[in-house]
Amino acid sequence: MSDDHAGRQESAGEFRREHSRPLPPHERRSPRSGRLIVPSAAVRRRRTALALMSALSVLVLLASGVSWGATAWVSGNINRSDVFGGLAEDERPENETGALTFLVIGSDGREEMSSEDQDALSVGSTPGERSDTIMLVHLNHERDRVTVVGVPRDLWVDVPGEGKDKINAAYAYGGPQKSVQTVEAVTGVRIDHYVEVDFTGFVDVVDALGGVEVCLEEPIEDPKAQLDLEAGTHEVDGAEALAFARTRATARGDLDRIDRQQQVVAAMMDRALSTETLSEPTKLASFLDSSLSSLTVDEGLDTAALNDLGHQMRGLDLSAVDFAQVPVADMEHWTDRGDVAVLWDEPAARDLFADIRADRPIGGEEEAAGEEGEDGGPSPSEVPVRVFNGTASPGVGAELDTQLSEAGFELTGEAENWTSRDLTGTEVRHSPEMAEEAAYVSGMIPDSEAVEDETLNGELQIVIGFDYTTFDIPEAEVEDESAEESPSGSPDDGSAAASTAEDNICS
Repeated sequence: MSDDHAGRQESAGEFRREHSRPLPPHERRSPRSGRLIVPSAAVRRRRTALALMSALSVLVLLASGVSWGATAWVSGNINRSDVFGGLAEDERPENETGALTFLVIGSDGREEMSSEDQDALSVGSTPGERSDTIMLVHLNHERDRVTVVGVPRDLWVDVPGEGKDKINAAYAYGGPQKSVQTVEAVTGVRIDHYVEVDFTGFVDVVDALGGVEVCLEEPIEDPKAQLDLEAGTHEVDGAEALAFARTRATARGDLDRIDRQQQVVAAMMDRALSTETLSEPTKLASFLDSSLSSLTVDEGLDTAALNDLGHQMRGLDLSAVDFAQVPVADMEHWTDRGDVAVLWDEPAARDLFADIRADRPIGGEEEAAGEEGEDGGPSPSEVPVRVFNGTASPGVGAELDTQLSEAGFELTGEAENWTSRDLTGTEVRHSPEMAEEAAYVSGMIPDSEAVEDETLNGELQIVIGFDYTTFDIPEAEVEDESAEESPSGSPDDGSAAASTAEDNICS
């Protein structure tokens, strides 16, 4: 949703939004200081994706176990597109886990909006279409957990067949097909289904819910978006919620915007599940009529698929919905063509998408490694290690030596070169009796493989290959350091820590 030419119109008939005022805090004041309490940045960080707000009309119904008849009616009112028809199957990633990953796109097309609506919603009149919001929604194999990953629209990537560009430009190059192709190419995650929504659908859904509650630690003033909110808690309607979700008039720009978008997602889910919206026929009909007309999905998401998902997801609640954001290394990367783009943290992003491909919780390997030491399993001080560099890159082994030592591992000698310098994959070599220790260490080195070697006795050998990217220090060893949050509100190491939808409700 481009902000170009989205300035306010100073005509006499200008649409003026009556700004909400902070709600009475009631019991949300500190008993000590009397100050208003809102969620901390740590609680509200890594939130995602405007598009889910309209796609919620499907997801909430599935999670609440709507009857087959209602699901059939929903299915019949959704627009469909042959999204995957033009993609070469042999060039796409595999999905071997049984999980499902949805690519959810918020399109910023304005051609079908009247000039009055464009002015009223402060969206401008920029021609063409881009994917203003991009997210991956991953439903695990057991269908009892959802992971939502927000992707910055200005992420600088290779668009297949077009070269380097911002990831949201893929939609302009080739619509849904090019968006799917690009996301699959840069993440390695297979897209099973596609969902696309637009401006008006989001506004109507919020209004059909009777508005949503959002909260701010600091005020936001954005004349272009006609947004002026004080710090505190606000009840907002659809138009103001859109402005709240779209504005980039804060210190972290696009990343703050993703945070606010997820706050609205959580608020919508909470409002839909905690009111009579799903149980009162009139409200349900209004909710569906408002959202379905602006929703487009792939042809495979038919009535049977929706009904099957509805049965499998019955009972899913907010605590089972995790949110994360693609780790970012540079928010102000100047491109060769002279504009600013976002660069992701490649090692951390690779770990994030590896978790999704393997259908495991985000950061699951790191969490497991930290728990094993506490439960009597291997701990760094009990694992003797020797590092070998199997690549032509100098200094990699010495760097890993330092990291292992800082984490508390016992080094049996200084890093040396391996017998060959062209090893493709990183190996953690071990004797038969040290399989558990090898698995423990391998879990800290993404994409590494534990390899049994009967010639070894009493130590592990880490042989670095060309796929080596990072060593994840055991969580227990850096607990005090990781507790400190970086100024940007993200972990210092760029990793993709997750929060749940339940965490993100203002109350």
